[in-house]
Amino acid sequence: MLSRQFVRENPETVREALEKKGVDVDLDHILEVDEEWRELKAEGDDLRHERNEVSAKIGDLKQAGEEEEAQEAIERSQELKERLQEVESRADELESELEEALLRLPQIPDDSVPVGADESENVERRRELYEDRHELPDDVVPHYDLGEELEILDFQRGAKVSGEGFYFLKGDGARLEHALIQFMLDVHREQGYQDVFPPIPVNSRSMEGTGQFPKFTEDAYRVEGRNDEEYEDDDLWLLPTAEVPVTNLHRDEILLDEDLPLKYQAYTPNFRQEAGEHGTETRGIVRVHQFNKVELVNFVPPEESYDRFEELVGEAESVLDRLGLPYRILEMCTGDLGFTQAKKYDIEVWAPGDDMPEGPDAGGRWLEVSSVSNFEAFQARRAGIQYREEHHEAAEHLHTLNGSGVAVPRVMVAILEYYQNEDGTVTVPEPLRPYMGGQEVIEGHESVGEAALGSDD
Repeated sequence: MLSRQFVRENPETVREALEKKGVDVDLDHILEVDEEWRELKAEGDDLRHERNEVSAKIGDLKQAGEEEEAQEAIERSQELKERLQEVESRADELESELEEALLRLPQIPDDSVPVGADESENVERRRELYEDRHELPDDVVPHYDLGEELEILDFQRGAKVSGEGFYFLKGDGARLEHALIQFMLDVHREQGYQDVFPPIPVNSRSMEGTGQFPKFTEDAYRVEGRNDEEYEDDDLWLLPTAEVPVTNLHRDEILLDEDLPLKYQAYTPNFRQEAGEHGTETRGIVRVHQFNKVELVNFVPPEESYDRFEELVGEAESVLDRLGLPYRILEMCTGDLGFTQAKKYDIEVWAPGDDMPEGPDAGGRWLEVSSVSNFEAFQARRAGIQYREEHHEAAEHLHTLNGSGVAVPRVMVAILEYYQNEDGTVTVPEPLRPYMGGQEVIEGHESVGEAALGSDD
């Protein structure tokens, strides 16, 4: 979050950020609340000072036998007490209102971020297409059809068990998923990341700390209370990304400069209510309610955050580079930057299966597999994460960064489509073969049960 001092002293900068990010917040009202709160705090200080002076006089007046003056002082002390209670009560109300309002103010974009209205104005920074890339079939079959033909993806049974937006991975599909996860974890260990396996449910305070709440509450899956009256008010949510628990690992803590930078990686399943909006995104595993991801979270001193940001982009893209998958890197413009980010790059992999005029050869589509973000002190201030160079020095908020390293289902899409062969099999990328017992090709499996699932016959 932004500090109230920053908002108070830089209202036009905040107003500009609201406009650039398309966030509708009544900044004037926030400033009015802050001004009234400061006036009440000042009045409260004056009332306490006067009351202390009056209280000190009462004993002296009684001792001097000036009973009438002493009684007047007692009455004045009572008046001051009652007014102070009114002032403090109103100040507390405004404090709560102000804190809630500050949570709805977005991060200020870094000066280097290109100005733009929406995703159409994002800037491509580079792409890697590989001159000796895999030779594609004449007609690439989309992953959702190919996966069913190979019996490694099962959407009907996923919907039967959990509803739309869920699916089963079977046989070599499940093995490929596990291989990708272990491969990514090993790659990032080489880059100096420490493994963390966090809790899957997180509380509202954690969601607030990373900026998911209050803005994105509707996208989250609430965990209902356990089957016991004692637990009816459980405050738990299924995590939408490992960014939430891993960032909150150091919530309300003060770290030392010698501890930094901290680099954590976490594999988790992730849960989001939002599903496909239209077209091919509603088919297959591009946009689903549950998906696996390896998340990279960094804690750094402020002066190092933008150098670390560029390094983090390289660490995330190295997964696609080693797999030999074509990809590109986009810099988000202000209108597509997101609520919490000061700067963000998206890494997109090329999936050639759908006939959409946007890929390297006017076919296929680009799929976002990682968003690498610098939050500066925005999350650290919300979550109370500080550091100091020495024990005796004042603490300040550090900077947090994260990036997916990377989202597994969309990489799976790219592999099934990009490494597809003319005979309908899929070549396993070389780096994944050791994780699949040396298997080089996915040939599929025999179907189980009736050919027409759900038939009345």
